[in-house]
Amino acid sequence: MDYKTLPLAEWNESHVRCWLESIGIKKEYVEKLCEEEVTGPVLRELDEPFLKRMGMKGGQIHIITRKRNELLEHLQKNAGVGSAQADNPSIKASEVLGSDITTNDDKKRVKNRNSAVSDAPTEETDSDLKALGIKQPKSFHVTSYQKGSSETDHSGADEETGKEHTEKTMPTFCRRGSRKSHSLHENTVESLTLSKFRQFKNEDINFKYVKNRILAPETGVIDLITPCHEYKSFTTAAKLDRQRLQAKFAYEVIRYASACMNVRTNGTIHFGVMDSVEDKGWKHGQIAGIPVRDRDIYVDALDYIEKCFEPSEREAARNCIHPPIFTEVIQKDSQEQYFVVEVDIEPSSSTVKGKIFQVRLPRFNEQSNKVNFDKIPIIYQRVGTKSEPVNNAELVAFIQGLQEKDVRREKAESSSSEDPMEISENLGRKLSVLLTDGKNYMNDSLLYILVTNSCGKEDLKSVNFLMRMNIFCVFDFDEDSNVSGLYAKYKEHHATNVHFLRDYANENKMSTTEFQKHLGLFDHTSWIFCNGRSDFPGNEKPCDEDTWIRTKKKYLKKAVSFICDEILPKGFLVLFLLLSPVEKPIVDTFQEFYTEMNGMDYIICIAESKENYEKWANLAQASCSIETLEQRSIVGMKLSHVDATIQKKLPSAICPRHLPVSTRGLCVLPTLEEEKMSSLEILCADQCDDIRLDLLSTKEIQEIERTFYQGRKVSWKNFWLADKGSCGEVIEREACAEVHKILDDILHGNRIRYSVAKLQIFHQPGSGGSTIARQVLWKRRKDLRCAVVKTSYPIASVSKHAVNFREYDENDMKNSLPVLLLVEDYDEDYLDELKNDLMDAMGTRRSHFSKPCFILLCCKRSNVPEKLCKASPLDTVAVTHKLTDQEKHLFKTKIEKLEKQKDFKPEFILTFVLMSEEFNETYVREFVEHLLQGIDLSSPVTNLMKYVALLNFYVHNSYISLSHCEAFLGLGAYTEKRVREYDFKNNLSEQARIIFIELRENTTCISSVQIIHYLVAKEILHQLSGSQPQSQIAMNLLQEKVLLNHRFGREEFMKFIRDLFIRRDKKSRGDNTDSLFSPFIEHVCKVEDSEKAIEILKTGYECLGKDAFFAQQLARLHYNHEKFEDAEYWAGVAKSHLPNDSFILDTEGQVYRKWFSFTVDKKMHEATPDGIIQMIEIALKAMKCFRAAQQAAKSEIDNMNNAGYFGEVEVGCRLLKLLSTLDVFPRNIQREHPELVRYLLTDYIPEEIKKPWGKLHSRLKGLRQNIYNALDWISEDLSYFQTDKNQEKQDEDAKEEKEEQVYNPRKWLKRQSEVYAKFFTSEYPMGENNAESETQLVRRMNIYKYGGGSVTTILSFLTDSKEKKPVEKLEKIINFYPDDPQKERLEDIDLINYIFCHITLACLSPRSSKLLPFQTLRELSNRFFKQRRTAFPASAHFLLTLLYWPDDALDKEPNPDKDDILISALQTMKRMHDIKVKNIAPRKKKIYTHFFLGKGSGLIKIMHKTRIDKLIDGSLNDRRKKWQHGDVWNIDKIRDVLRRVSGWTENGKLFVQGHVGQIQIVALHYDSVPHGNENVTFYLGFSFNGLVAHDIQLNK
Repeated sequence: MDYKTLPLAEWNESHVRCWLESIGIKKEYVEKLCEEEVTGPVLRELDEPFLKRMGMKGGQIHIITRKRNELLEHLQKNAGVGSAQADNPSIKASEVLGSDITTNDDKKRVKNRNSAVSDAPTEETDSDLKALGIKQPKSFHVTSYQKGSSETDHSGADEETGKEHTEKTMPTFCRRGSRKSHSLHENTVESLTLSKFRQFKNEDINFKYVKNRILAPETGVIDLITPCHEYKSFTTAAKLDRQRLQAKFAYEVIRYASACMNVRTNGTIHFGVMDSVEDKGWKHGQIAGIPVRDRDIYVDALDYIEKCFEPSEREAARNCIHPPIFTEVIQKDSQEQYFVVEVDIEPSSSTVKGKIFQVRLPRFNEQSNKVNFDKIPIIYQRVGTKSEPVNNAELVAFIQGLQEKDVRREKAESSSSEDPMEISENLGRKLSVLLTDGKNYMNDSLLYILVTNSCGKEDLKSVNFLMRMNIFCVFDFDEDSNVSGLYAKYKEHHATNVHFLRDYANENKMSTTEFQKHLGLFDHTSWIFCNGRSDFPGNEKPCDEDTWIRTKKKYLKKAVSFICDEILPKGFLVLFLLLSPVEKPIVDTFQEFYTEMNGMDYIICIAESKENYEKWANLAQASCSIETLEQRSIVGMKLSHVDATIQKKLPSAICPRHLPVSTRGLCVLPTLEEEKMSSLEILCADQCDDIRLDLLSTKEIQEIERTFYQGRKVSWKNFWLADKGSCGEVIEREACAEVHKILDDILHGNRIRYSVAKLQIFHQPGSGGSTIARQVLWKRRKDLRCAVVKTSYPIASVSKHAVNFREYDENDMKNSLPVLLLVEDYDEDYLDELKNDLMDAMGTRRSHFSKPCFILLCCKRSNVPEKLCKASPLDTVAVTHKLTDQEKHLFKTKIEKLEKQKDFKPEFILTFVLMSEEFNETYVREFVEHLLQGIDLSSPVTNLMKYVALLNFYVHNSYISLSHCEAFLGLGAYTEKRVREYDFKNNLSEQARIIFIELRENTTCISSVQIIHYLVAKEILHQLSGSQPQSQIAMNLLQEKVLLNHRFGREEFMKFIRDLFIRRDKKSRGDNTDSLFSPFIEHVCKVEDSEKAIEILKTGYECLGKDAFFAQQLARLHYNHEKFEDAEYWAGVAKSHLPNDSFILDTEGQVYRKWFSFTVDKKMHEATPDGIIQMIEIALKAMKCFRAAQQAAKSEIDNMNNAGYFGEVEVGCRLLKLLSTLDVFPRNIQREHPELVRYLLTDYIPEEIKKPWGKLHSRLKGLRQNIYNALDWISEDLSYFQTDKNQEKQDEDAKEEKEEQVYNPRKWLKRQSEVYAKFFTSEYPMGENNAESETQLVRRMNIYKYGGGSVTTILSFLTDSKEKKPVEKLEKIINFYPDDPQKERLEDIDLINYIFCHITLACLSPRSSKLLPFQTLRELSNRFFKQRRTAFPASAHFLLTLLYWPDDALDKEPNPDKDDILISALQTMKRMHDIKVKNIAPRKKKIYTHFFLGKGSGLIKIMHKTRIDKLIDGSLNDRRKKWQHGDVWNIDKIRDVLRRVSGWTENGKLFVQGHVGQIQIVALHYDSVPHGNENVTFYLGFSFNGLVAHDIQLNK
């Protein structure tokens, strides 16, 4: 039973399914809901979480909940006036869903049978339609409440009168008695489109009817040739047995046929088309179709002709009544097969002339169970739209009129036989208009999706237009395409990524961005083999239609949905190219795109074969009317003509691109080769020369120029048009000449050559730095190979492509032209890694290059460019807003020229005007004041302005995608094609139009919106903050569900939102300052208050999916404002989301650390015994959290987070200080802490704290060891890398630094070691048995106190320029050790420190009496080799390399044992180094060379790096440069003290002679190792990564 006739409480799964389909829910979700057994009562209770768990997307959830709520609401409203009726479960859905309540009056109304179209909606109906928000299409349609079919079919016995059993009336839109139901459910109202008839006498197998479409009303006699039509629903009769069915079918056909033949008119009777008002819920002429079990039943039924007609008329009747034609009825997403059975009647004059056809109709008698025939033959004729018997009174007149009818028939036949002239359509113009929107040329930025099938050999000659179009992806249904089809040809011209439909399923649930990169979309054309590949050995085999629908169709749906919803912005075109006979899967593809794109506006079909098109269109009409398809299709145009027409409309000519070569000539760069280097935007020597200048109007050229001056990035087209004189020159700032000068110095100057050079441009935002960088590339494009790096690509790809670019089509690789690579807005790690990768790649070439192979032109925004330029003046240019007098003159002149252009408005070049005013604060403020006058503060456009301004000011390079903006302003995703480009702008206010610029992302083609300049954004926020504080703007932004939930470009948008609230400024990233919180949160705290900031972050946490890092920021914000309980709560929340994240665990530790410090500083004076216990508890909790962070950091391979160790030491030392002040641990006369030390190191516990501190004792007694372990780890860690960022900073800079452990960790370690050690240097009684360990501990703590407790603090005696009396301190430290350490065995760590003290002392005072002989030190260190199974720290193995390097005095005789020691130490260090560095950026793991091999022997030859630094003249920056460029090795003073070591190279590896055998050495610069097998010399360095070679030179 139809769901509309049942109460909701009685709906089963099938009824719910029907309702879901009627409201447009996707089939996959309908199936899932049925599987979950959703019935009427369940539907009533459905909620959003349940639907989300099923995997349903937001849009579908929105529809289902809204429509369900409307259903419930209207069920209640329409149940009756009283509430009792409202609760009545027997109220039927049909009463709400608008059933046609047919009264007797209605039945009396008979429509005019002779009108071609009847029952057009009345004015009243029109207004009802408008009330429902339903627009009537321009084409004819009938609007109806969709009902289930219920038909009354009468047997012949009921119709003995020979009259029609019912009057066929078409129900109007509204019936009396259901007036209130009009606005109930838009979803129950379906627009029923008029359908075409099958062509008379034409059995076209491709022709299909679409279920529920409407055929024109039944007709009477028109012109005898045009067939009249009669409909029979036949839905009940079709289910009868063979005998009954045949009798019923023959009765209707013969009755109708005889009537047509008697009036000499052609006619068609249709079975499966609704004919009666009794067919409740159906419209007259509505196509329903009937199931056909066996076609022979219908064909054989016409054998009744022999029994029904008189013998003399039988043959004529046979000739006139054609065999039944079975026309398939299609329905979208349905596999059931229905037909309309049609019989054509053609009474040709030669057959029927002079004949009268009287018939005895067959009727099945139920009582006798057999077919009876009328006893008296009856003559039927067509009267209007009915077949009526001729009564006796009219019989004579009827017979007399036959002769006239025969004459009319003959005349009609003769006139219809004349061939009408076919008017050929102007297909060339139609194709041009469809592709260009009526412009002169096609939009070269438009993306195309191609859907095609098998392409023949001849057609392959005419598809060159596809090679030149910007094709995003291809849905190819030809399984042989790779062997002999379109793909085989396409891949000769373009790089592609080959996929199958299943690849788009995203079964691993990657994010959109990850999945996009995984598929390589936007890199190359994605070629999707939709039905497998015949040449592919894997599982994707071609299959038949039925198998395809069963196994692959679901993946097609996902692929189309993913591309349309999440990847491509609106405005792309889908091109169906039908090159061979069409099958169902390609039609399914059309239907998916049609659904996703809301119509045909962005779909075009091209088919040379009309037959292919007609089959496609007839199947596709299930989604879209034939008329609409024809409007968007090019049918019958030869493919070669299509090819030529499209190529003529392309904006660029066929013109090969060229690159310069080292021989000063040019080479061709084919598109295929260029696309293989997809991570580079290559600038050719003849860039833009393929543009057809004749197609560009003056207005378009001015628009290109204005677009640049309005604030968008300069394009190559700007420079090209300027060079051609078509527009004004692009102003060249003076910094441009500076860049050229540095570039010439890199290329031709007298400096050491490295394979990769670096040139930096730091520029204030909006000062033209990016334009300068591109101007340099443009000027150099004919001398160097130039490209822009797309930093979204992995470094490995960029490096590989850059090397291929350099070497492409060059004969002499050694002397290939340098490559100038522009890297913009980069991350320092990215740049360093790219540089290292390129150097490594060139290193494998084993050549010495006369010029750099690559020059990285690094262009980065900075608010302090001059400061950065000062830090590195030799290779850095600063660009600021400040203009020189010459530049001011150029800007003024340019503005005057632009003002002379037609239709000029100052806002067209706003950024340029602001730039010419040097972004003067007053000018910007006055400009924004003027702009905001009279603005509507509550309008959506103004809110959008606020949101864009908020993001643009606080988040670098942020934007909001155009798609997000349109969704926010309520503009549809797909609009009328004519207005789509202007739709967004037209909906903006005047103010927004001035300050918004639309940018287009090159790699993904996403259009986005920004404010013209961040200073304008800042001023807008400032001036609007009077009416609405920034915190409120942010709160409103977080509540904008449309923006947050918009699927397209969502990940980028969410990243900007997160950065707004979380991303801190860091100088290391090029920011002005190091901030504690995001600049926005700091602003809210400063200008408003911390409570507001907390409220915003809490809202962000809830709105953005309970993000752990928002909880982390809340914890930090709370503890910074001394709200420690809240901080503890939020740290716990963050930890519950990410329990193994070292940074979150560190934050938890910081909460307790700050809490501990606060209570000690602020509450110590009033502390009670319980308060003291609480303080200690907090400190111990902090240390525990820091240890957890340490463990988590060890397992993280992508970062080196050592904060846990620093945190533990700081809290531990502060806790020691607290304990030392307590009365329970009194000091002695020397102000030492013997009682505290005794408590911490022995079992001793003072009586007064034994019970109160019960839970603390065991933890406190591990305190010393925990601090010691952490200090030891930090020391070892600092030995590896060059971590002291401000090791030699000037005093004024040092004062700025906040966190010593970050900016000078060696100094921090030394200070904390002293603090820690001073608590344990007092003598205390441990008992006789422990006397030795007591002495040892006191000794070790004294050593610690003076700076000898770790390798790093010992070496800092060399590096710390402020260290007073370092020699005395070192000698004092050595005095603490036993006089003869060989007799009194030292612990391993003590022995390491002891030997390091000697090496350090030897560097500072080579003649000190405290120094042991070199041989003795060797013997002491031998323990580290002999006991190899012991896990010694890296510093032990480092000592072995220093001490066992061949010595002139001690190693005159070769000794293989010493080689074993050396090689074993090097191998162990390498292994430990690789574990230590993890997968982190090279910038953070630079090899730090501690010592160099000097001249002399023994300890004298071990020379620390600081001694070499002292021999270099100049400022700190000069010294750094000399190290960086290798100029230090040219300084005579350094050459005099260092020894050059001889070695050799083999296959890119560097070796040196050890004591006996060869030892491999690491080259500091991989590319400095000479090509081939050469003898070399170099300076030898000692690092924790092994032995390092500096300044490798060929041995002359």
